Amino acid sequence: MRKTILGIIGIALIALSIMVAMNLVKSNKRGRPQPQKVVKTVFTDTVVNKTTPIVINANGNLTAVRRLELFAEVQGVFRPGSVLFRPGQAYRSGQTIIRIDDSEYYASVQSAKSNLYNALASIMPDLRLDFPEVYPKWQAYLTNFDLNKSTPKLPEMTSEKENYFLTGRGIVSNYYSVKNLEQRLAKYRIAAPFDGVLTEALVTEGTLIRNGQKLGSFIDPSLYELEVALSKSFSGLLQPGQNVALSNLEKTMKFAGTVSRVNASIDQTTQTISAYVKVKDERLKEGMYLEAQLNAREVPVSIQIDRNLVSDRNEIFIVRDSILDVIAVKPVYFGDKMAVITDVPEGSVILSKPLPGAYPGMLVKVYQESKENNGN
Repeated sequence: MRKTILGIIGIALIALSIMVAMNLVKSNKRGRPQPQKVVKTVFTDTVVNKTTPIVINANGNLTAVRRLELFAEVQGVFRPGSVLFRPGQAYRSGQTIIRIDDSEYYASVQSAKSNLYNALASIMPDLRLDFPEVYPKWQAYLTNFDLNKSTPKLPEMTSEKENYFLTGRGIVSNYYSVKNLEQRLAKYRIAAPFDGVLTEALVTEGTLIRNGQKLGSFIDPSLYELEVALSKSFSGLLQPGQNVALSNLEKTMKFAGTVSRVNASIDQTTQTISAYVKVKDERLKEGMYLEAQLNAREVPVSIQIDRNLVSDRNEIFIVRDSILDVIAVKPVYFGDKMAVITDVPEGSVILSKPLPGAYPGMLVKVYQESKENNGN
């Protein structure tokens, strides 16, 4: 009897232990959490179509409109002048920039002029006898002939006999030989054709200059030009005389320029055209990098948005009852950051900032500024 009772108690304890263990196992099971639906907040704008100006952004380096590359056409030693031949040196119009030693060549020119003078003097008795009517003008020419000055132009010949006589005596050929030598003698001195500044000096005083050698560069610092490359689609939109807003990279200096000319040829490699903007300001320097904003044209019934909002299929997102949708648009112009588009319904609510992972049918929440922020 005792064994039976103990057996029943043991079985009961085992059954109770199994039940307790099963309850403990069931109590440790956790239910799978239900995913929470995330609604992203978006920034929007209400479409108001208007006439949008297309502003083309371009950039480039300034170059002087009037620029002179100095080359030597004769050979000789560079003689020192009144000012040093150094970069940054200013010269007035007509002032000597470079003077090359011409003493040897000057002597040959004087010898040729002396020969011409002697030839004229030798024919004067014959002129007096054979051509008394033209003798006075040739006598006056010979009297005013100065070896230290430029050879004056020969008197006009009024008859064929006079022309044959003087040509036969070698007067005309000697005269043009002298003028040729004088022209070359003038090349030993290079003068400033306008008020400007020397920007490059490749020789120094005392050095031997050779024929064809580059000596330096000379510019007019009062007027500059900016060359910009534009898409060929704007070839017919830019006209000379249009105003252009210019600025430096830091946007700390503003300048006003005008389109001086537009190239009629398109670059076959880049399919762009070159436009030239003329600008005048004392703060400008050659080689300065500037950005230009050219007003190309105006697009009616259009809007301007971030170009990242336009997909590669020419579609943009709109918000309808807190759900994203897409509509097709017509891009007119893409800038560096902005795009001008048309065919957007008036009053549509569009995204004003790109939304990562956006898709049609996505539930969103439109961001609304608080009244406090609006008040501030």
